[in-house]
Amino acid sequence: MTQIDRRFRPRRDRPSARVPLTAAATGAALLVSLTGCSSDGNSASPHASSKVTHPTVKAGPVWKTRPRSIAALGDSITVGFDACTVLSDCPEVSWATGTDPKVDSLARRLLKNPAKRSWNYARTGALMSDLPEQVGRAARRDPELVTVLIGANDACRNDVRAMTPRASFRADFAASMKKLRRALPHTQVYVAAVPDLLRLWSEGRKNQLGKQVWKLGICGAMLRDPDDLTKAADDRRLEVRDRVMEYNTALKDVCRQDPLCRFDASVFDYRFTGQQLSTWDWFHPGLDGQRELAALAYRAITREEPKA
Repeated sequence: MTQIDRRFRPRRDRPSARVPLTAAATGAALLVSLTGCSSDGNSASPHASSKVTHPTVKAGPVWKTRPRSIAALGDSITVGFDACTVLSDCPEVSWATGTDPKVDSLARRLLKNPAKRSWNYARTGALMSDLPEQVGRAARRDPELVTVLIGANDACRNDVRAMTPRASFRADFAASMKKLRRALPHTQVYVAAVPDLLRLWSEGRKNQLGKQVWKLGICGAMLRDPDDLTKAADDRRLEVRDRVMEYNTALKDVCRQDPLCRFDASVFDYRFTGQQLSTWDWFHPGLDGQRELAALAYRAITREEPKA
């Protein structure tokens, strides 16, 4: 409402000497004065409406719990590396887009025709810096849902000094989300946390065959000298775990800035056992592990938004 110019003042005529004001007239004048002024002391129309008009609030985008197409982005976990045969990808058991009924992938749980409406652009060995390129490939499909599980390789370097800095990790993920949102303004994004690599070490080291495979160079920063329990070795492993936790904080922070992005911390929190690890390297998810990842993602994606 436009305020009345403060320079304006109602005219105050002097009362006629021949017609003195009575007490009743004085009271009436006071009543008019009180009811005819706004709260800031300016005059207001006695006929002004007391109804308050509130601005219209535009509703934000609504998360769809049943997307009709999926594009999966990420690293070796999402292409089922070492889940079927040693040192090989096995995308048919991927937690995101796999076709094997034993895994019951996210695509099988959500889509009527998963073989034609899901695409896997993940790559073994991919780093967060590779995600923008994967986003570009996925954008050509115009999927309703994009899944992201990446970051383990950024921590799984030969040495802790070679791990991706947390600032670079955050910047690359933010750039990926920006590129995705420009190309796919209405696509939903599910972001899984980087798994707890320390947990995978503690379980995998129980298997002698697995430790022999680790010598081939799998995640040296965490898995090197698996039976070394000295303080120096423990500190090295904890440094890797701390970096993974920093990566997950970055994923969460960037994701929550986008109303169509959901970050799932349960992948880090899940206590994988030896039964869910690959029988080839005892580090990557096996069939059971892939099935668990699919179940975690399905719960997060199909969760109804809380009512306002």
